[in-house]
Amino acid sequence: MTPNASAADTLEGKVALVTGASRGIGRAIAVEFARHGADLALVGRDVSALEETAAHCAAARTGTSALVIPCDVANRQAVDEAVAGSLNRFGRLDCAVANAGQSIDGLLIRLRDEALDRLLDVNLKSAFYLTAAVAKPMMKQRSGSIVLVSSVVGAFGNAGQSMYAASKAGLLGLCKSAAKELGSRNIRVNAVAPGLIETAMTEKMPEAARGVLTNQAALGRTGTPEDVSGPVVFLCSQAAAYITGQTLVIDGGVFM
Repeated sequence: MTPNASAADTLEGKVALVTGASRGIGRAIAVEFARHGADLALVGRDVSALEETAAHCAAARTGTSALVIPCDVANRQAVDEAVAGSLNRFGRLDCAVANAGQSIDGLLIRLRDEALDRLLDVNLKSAFYLTAAVAKPMMKQRSGSIVLVSSVVGAFGNAGQSMYAASKAGLLGLCKSAAKELGSRNIRVNAVAPGLIETAMTEKMPEAARGVLTNQAALGRTGTPEDVSGPVVFLCSQAAAYITGQTLVIDGGVFM
């Protein structure tokens, strides 16, 4: 049985909340959930882009319901309200994906306070807010799956990306600690660490740097958002029922 087949068996009637669902990896994750029968709460700041994602979800599978929730994920109250809005609409919450993030590169010796604060707010603190908010209804259900979208940079570091790396590394510690805290209530917490994925955030990357990463990949190519969405949905499926506190690296074989 393939991971996709298992996900299809177990996500009918389930509800998944995805932050950063307006484009790129977040949109691909939402569409993959919809393809396997889950209803969606789409969270992000760009309402028109979220509505486009909702249309993609509806096209992926007839009958799928997608709720658009405008939200600044760096604001704890806004995240709490987004989760409450999802529960009010669907009555339950089975999967949550903390995908929202941004990248600001720069040398450590040129550290700017405002850039560091913004990256920690969006990439790390938002995941804390989401995990805490969804844990409450999941504990009542005594079931749930949370996936944090980190990065290979958070696991292995990269020159010129110390702020981004630190924010993404923090997600890996949150993953393991939350998995230990919530496991007794049958709530699983895992992370994925994508490598170079073709998104709007990575398209401005210098060609020389892209070439290095591509050449280092055993598969000899960059990744697509769909290369990430399948593993995320798998981690939320019954096929991954005994997996928690783990980080799945999705980089085409750059780091082995």
